[in-house]
Amino acid sequence: MPRSNDDDKEQENIARRQVGVPRKPPTASGEELQARNAALKPNMTLNRASRMGAPTEDEELLRRPAPQPGDFTRSDTWRVLRIMGEFVNGFDTLATLGAAVTMFGSARITHDDPMYKAAVQLAQMLAEKGFAIITGGGPGIMEAANKGAKEASGISIGCNIELPFEQGTNQYVDISINFRYFFVRKTMFMKYSEAFVIFPGGFGTMDELFEALTLIQTGKVRNFPLILFGSEYWGGLIAWIKERMLVEKKIAADDLKLLIMTDSVEEACEHIVNCYENRCWQAQQSSEANKIQSEL
Repeated sequence: MPRSNDDDKEQENIARRQVGVPRKPPTASGEELQARNAALKPNMTLNRASRMGAPTEDEELLRRPAPQPGDFTRSDTWRVLRIMGEFVNGFDTLATLGAAVTMFGSARITHDDPMYKAAVQLAQMLAEKGFAIITGGGPGIMEAANKGAKEASGISIGCNIELPFEQGTNQYVDISINFRYFFVRKTMFMKYSEAFVIFPGGFGTMDELFEALTLIQTGKVRNFPLILFGSEYWGGLIAWIKERMLVEKKIAADDLKLLIMTDSVEEACEHIVNCYENRCWQAQQSSEANKIQSEL
């Protein structure tokens, strides 16, 4: 199908907004990531399992029950109390938090990556608008977002998670909450965020993206902006969703409402502010759903 003038204009607009994303952004190798993690502030309450060579609490929870009924009584039943305690601690810590935005992305992204710099800039803009910034509290994009919030004198929050390897907290986190269960931490992200900004990342980033999409699609939460930052990284995924899921009627076009892809920190900030001020219809004009409708 030949390109239209509108296609050319759209490409020109994207080029004007581009923040300079290389085709192969520098990422950290496993050894480099370990070295950078070593520079984080030690998080002793989460690193006990790693130091002892023991499984994490998530591993213990998801392990199949032993055949002896007594083992269940002594383990999973009481583990419910720890899970309840994490919910209570999270709710108590964030109960008085105002409007907040959660920013996701790879822990492997280095300081010289344009995405790191864009995350710092966007977090600064949002903090200046009065939004708190929530991240997973680790390195990479998480560190960049917390750094931007702190430099703008905003509220910088890190929700750290226990992992099989040593886990630390970046130096820009002001309020740190420790979690041992991923699903408890996800609840905090969803409950206290007015928007998600999804920078390039791996499986964990994808997990957060599609969990939010599922909750919106099924009406479990109200629509809120899901902003994919970096069109070169996310463009292939969006194309696949349109060409496979949508064409095969696995989803409806409206399921992509408020899923916005951009390369502009200014545009991302504007969409979030507009939706927070009950002007989400303006953001929808740039959503993937609206683009689909315009192509029909």
